[in-house]
Amino acid sequence: MALTARPPFFSHGMGLGAVPPDWPPLRTEEVRRLLGRLSRLGGPSAAGISWHSPRPFSAAAVVSLPGAGGEPRRLVVKRHHAAVRTATSLEDEHHFMRYLEDHAMAVPRVIDDDGRSAWPEGDFVYEVQEMLDGQDLYRDALSWTPFFSVGHAAAAGRALAHLHLASQGYTAPARSPAPLNASCAIISSGDPIAAAAALAEARPGLGDFLRHRPWRQELSRGLGPLQAQFLPFAGLLSPLWAHNDWHPSNLLWSGGGPAAQVAGILDFGLSNLTTACYDLATAVERSAIGWLEPARGRPVRTDLVKAVLDGYRSVRPLLPAEAAALPYLLPVVHVDYALSEVEYFHAVVRSPANAMLAYGDYLLGHLEWFSSPEGLRLCSYVERELAQLR
Repeated sequence: MALTARPPFFSHGMGLGAVPPDWPPLRTEEVRRLLGRLSRLGGPSAAGISWHSPRPFSAAAVVSLPGAGGEPRRLVVKRHHAAVRTATSLEDEHHFMRYLEDHAMAVPRVIDDDGRSAWPEGDFVYEVQEMLDGQDLYRDALSWTPFFSVGHAAAAGRALAHLHLASQGYTAPARSPAPLNASCAIISSGDPIAAAAALAEARPGLGDFLRHRPWRQELSRGLGPLQAQFLPFAGLLSPLWAHNDWHPSNLLWSGGGPAAQVAGILDFGLSNLTTACYDLATAVERSAIGWLEPARGRPVRTDLVKAVLDGYRSVRPLLPAEAAALPYLLPVVHVDYALSEVEYFHAVVRSPANAMLAYGDYLLGHLEWFSSPEGLRLCSYVERELAQLR
């Protein structure tokens, strides 16, 4: 199925500016055709799109349907390329979301047709979710934008801890490697370069990018010393299905003020079997450091770091091994995902410029920053905050 973009829609890019989307926005007739599969919804011919998401890795939209009592029913419809998410992979994600919903977590309810909850069509696969109540305060914020307030950071920490408590009994195996896939396999390996080479062999799109670079030397230089510090703790962290993409724009809020609480959790696209510590490190790394600012003088919000950690520990105290590991996991937590992002840009959307940004600025650049005085100060700060738990 060929799709063409219709200007003037723009999406978030890898930098501060808006860019033409990699994936054209959903069309009304496309949404109505999809919803026609779901007889329990009723009225697909009256479905209308009220908002297109600017998030870059899929096409998503809020859709309104006539509802009971005259109130419109709001759904979220997403279209993914099959090279990124297969129907099976999406349904793995949906199983986890249903488990969390059954354990009192405010996550979107997945819509199914009494048999499937993901529908392939040509080169794409679709999903439909109920729209959660709550204010989308960070709807227009770029990913990795820091929290607007210390109160939001503390609330996010508490919500993440509740999610980890809820997910403790979930026993599904890890999702298979794919573009845009969160994992801690490489950073937990006794030989991370060999593990990365094995991944590149299994994922030809990633392998094609890497074979044109001296990646072994570059990754050894950037990752080696940092991963060696984390490795003694890797085997002490219990596996846990986690969100793995915890940042402000993936949360809904109870109000518009600085003391708002988390009212809902969005976007489980990176959910996978990792660890609670990995998820918490991701939350700190993605929401308290000014990654979108120039590397020299990049702002670090230690007040937000403290708030996330304090909020989390008020609900789920860290185990001693987790407290010891977190300062050393923080600098390398992005590595596995960064390699999957390189594959996405190189082999799926075929953007050489963005593939190089993902490799040079994200994968290697973050490692370099965490080895700098600023990065080392942040890790030392986290270590001091957690020292009493070791």
